[in-house]
Order: sequence, then structure tokens, then C-alpha cells
Amino acid sequence: QVMSRVRAAVGAEVPLRKLFESPTVAGLAAAAEAALREGTKPPPPIEMVSREGRLPLSFAQQRLWFLDQLEPGGTFYNIPVAVKLTGRLDVEAFGRALNEVVRRHEALRTTFATHGEGAAQIIAPALVLPLPLTDLSALPEGQRPAAAAAAVREFSNRPFDLSRGPLLRVGLLRLDDEEHVVMLTTHHIVSDVWSMGLLVQELATLYEAFSARQPSPLEELPVQYADYAVWQREWLRGEVLGSQLAYWRRQLADAPSVLDFPKDRSRHATASFKGARIPVEIPEELVAELKTLSRRESSTLYMTMLAAFAATLRHHAHQDDLLIGTPIVNRKQVEVESLIGFFINTLVLRAKLSGDPSFRELMKRVREVCLGAYAHQDVPFERLVEELKPERSLTHNPLFQASFTLDQFPLREVHLSGLTMSPVELEHGTAQFDLVLHLVDAGDHIAGSLQYRTELFDTATMRDFASQFETVLRATVARPDARLSEIEAALAAEERRRREEQEVEVAAVSLQKLRKVRRRTISPTGLEGGGQG
Repeated sequence: QVMSRVRAAVGAEVPLRKLFESPTVAGLAAAAEAALREGTKPPPPIEMVSREGRLPLSFAQQRLWFLDQLEPGGTFYNIPVAVKLTGRLDVEAFGRALNEVVRRHEALRTTFATHGEGAAQIIAPALVLPLPLTDLSALPEGQRPAAAAAAVREFSNRPFDLSRGPLLRVGLLRLDDEEHVVMLTTHHIVSDVWSMGLLVQELATLYEAFSARQPSPLEELPVQYADYAVWQREWLRGEVLGSQLAYWRRQLADAPSVLDFPKDRSRHATASFKGARIPVEIPEELVAELKTLSRRESSTLYMTMLAAFAATLRHHAHQDDLLIGTPIVNRKQVEVESLIGFFINTLVLRAKLSGDPSFRELMKRVREVCLGAYAHQDVPFERLVEELKPERSLTHNPLFQASFTLDQFPLREVHLSGLTMSPVELEHGTAQFDLVLHLVDAGDHIAGSLQYRTELFDTATMRDFASQFETVLRATVARPDARLSEIEAALAAEERRRREEQEVEVAAVSLQKLRKVRRRTISPTGLEGGGQG
């Protein structure tokens, strides 16, 4: 966001690396002046295009449309959000707010039609979404939470028809006069996680205005997603695409395409994507120490925690060369920051841990990898797979199987006049990759979950991994110059201690069962077996 504003202000492309090399206003100003002298031009601005004729899909949309053609009616790419509304709800004002968001964002009025050998975006000039209400207030109070959770699950897992739409579905649950749950589900082809945060934010802002009988305070959007798709198709080609692909060919040359992580069960012939998750929470004092370490080493908190994730994976997989996937918001232009649409991209980060480096050295390596990836983030993941041609398999994701995310755009509780909006935790029951550590930086604390494929891993294995990740974090802030071999020794000691505790627990349970058996088999005469031989 800083660099997109510098680009807009000075009209030159300043590499993100300069912000890390000179993290001051004066240093950034000097870098901007140098870029102007060198004539480093930024990408052209995104501009409105005619809505006449065929509107192409973005590269990311093209992939999801193709997958839907292969297997229509799937729900794997549904993005559900549920928000609890506490207080007196003005249903009419909420419905108005919802449909104002739909009016503002063309992506929510878009469907997809077959056009020749591909597809085209079809934007409805207007769309009014109903707000169907399901009343659960007649149920006994103790049954309402479970009924609401079941309704949210069912609502979230309904399929979409990309050719008919609408691709935003909304429903309202009434638990009592002052408690409702709004259910929002979109298809990924018109949205992403950042977009869902924008959707909830705009709903809150507009509801506040409309419930007070005030006009919308939101400014009109300068461009729409279809404009971005046309811009992307025209800009990301030729020399621009070639130079970015050349970076990725060099960066991922001879990299292992499969993570040899020990599994509790062998892979099936076809991955089922059934998953579960366990909660992960980083204590506040540890978060503060991690942020201090990151600032001292000119690293971001994300880079520091990614390095710790890589060190934990190395301990399990016994690999010094790892590929880790990470989603990136991919909103480099100011004009698309507030736009609902499918912008998110996936980067493949290569962590080289050979030579038994210190954690401080590993942080430097990870920072360089991240900065290089950010500078070449425009290549869609699917285009990268086409270029590199890794061995394809129905059993695992191409290029990487473990992913790390640290979001800084969480859905937060919002207090309005007479109403509070708070996010509802959802259980998806799926896992896109073998292992996903998804964390959210809420400022003073970090929390999230470790998602995993249940066909591969047991819950106990994942709990151990989460515990070891925290152990690595604590070791790094205590001794950033400690070598990875020393950190692994601490992990091995923790594993031995955990095994010993488990053995003691198993022995205690076995002894307790034996005592119960002996009590049941003692006869009134004091002889075991009741004297029956």
C-alpha cells in the first residue's frame, strides 16, 4: 500500500526493496527521485472500458471457470461469512444496504457465459437481492445456537450456477428480537477473503446511514473488476510476462515439488480435500517479542513467522529445500484496494535451509525470497504451473503442499447505533492443501488455526506440530543466533518429554482398567473367578 501510493504520487516505479533498505521518509524520497531520473515507468493505470462487446475473464477467473466446466455444481470454491447482529435490527435498512453494495460492485452482478472456446463476463445492469428470513425464535432457547450453526452450514454449501447467478447469496436467521445472524456466501470467481471484509465493512457503513435515514456516505468507485480484467490481459504479456516468468524459472529451478512430510496414512489415489483444523494462538508477550525481533532485523512479522514455519517443516520433513505456498492480496493499484473481486494470487516461496544457518541468517534468506516474489507477484499461479510443468498428480497440489498465511485484515466486531456486528466462526470441513497454518494478526495477539487433510494426518500429529511451531518461535526470540540444529535439539527433547508423558498416561489408564476388572471378578468368598475352576 505504501509503494502503490508512492507510485501514484511520483509517477515512477520504486521497488519494494527500497523501503526495506531505507525505511525512512527521506530514504524513500531519495529512492523515488532516483526512479524518476532512471525513467522507471510504472504499469499503466487501470481505466474504465466500454461494456459493449465481449468482456474477458481475468486469468484467475479463467481457471475457476474451467474447473467448473469440468465439475459443475461443486462447493469447494464457496466463500462463506456469517455475522451475528446483536440489538434492534432495522431489516428494511439492512436490505437497502445490501443492495447498495450490489449496485456499487459489478462483480456481484456478474455471471459467466460460454463465448467461442472460452467465457465472457456478463454484467447485469441491475440486481435486487431478496433477504429471506428464517425464524428460529420458536425453538427452545438452548436449541437455537445448534440450529443456527446447522442452517449456516447448509446455506454455505449450496452450489452456484456460474451461468445464471447471482453469485452472492444472502440469508437472515432470527434467534430472538435482538439477535440475528446474516449469512453471506459468494463464489470465489467474483470474490476473495479481502473482498468479504470489504463487503461486511460497506454493509456496516451503509446500514448506519440508512437506518438513520441518511444518504450513502461512500464515494463512487473509479473502476470495476471487468476493467481490471481487461487491463491485466493487455499489460501482462510480451516482455512484462516474459521477465516475470524468467524470474520464477530461475528461482524454482531444480526445486523439490513434493514435501516429504511424515504422514499417519498413505495418500489416496485421488485427494478428497476433507479437512479439519485445530486452534492456534500465540501469546501476547511472545507476539511483542517477535515484533521487536522483526524490527531489529529489518523484517516483517510475516517473514519472521514464515522462517519459523519453514524451520518446523524442516524438522519433520528432513528437507533443506522447501516450497511453501502463500496467498497474496495482489492489489498493487490504489484504485482496486476497495473493489470486490477475485484478485488474490498464490506465490511459491522457496526456503533453503542448508548449511545449518542461524535463525538470524534464515530470516535474511526468507526476506530476500519474499522481496523477490513480491516484485514478481503478477504471474498467476496457474500460469506458473503451465510454465514449469511439474509432475501432476490427483493426490496433491502442484509445486507445494504446505501453506502459510498471516492476515492483517481480520473481520472485527463493529459497533453501530443500536446494533453490534460480530463475526461468527465457521467450520468448513475442507483443506485445500495438506497443511495450512492460517494466522490473523489482530494487533496485540495472533490467533488462527492449523488446517490439515484428515485422510493424511491425525489430530494428535497436528497438535504436536502446532506446539513445536510455538517452541521454535520462543527459541528464536530467546536466541536468534542459535543454529537450526540447536533448535531441532530442543524440538527433539520436547518430543521425548511428550512421549514419556503419553506413556505414563497410557500406563495409568491401563492400571485403572486392570483394577476395575479385578474388582468385578472377586467372588464373595474372596476367590477370583467365583470358584468356578
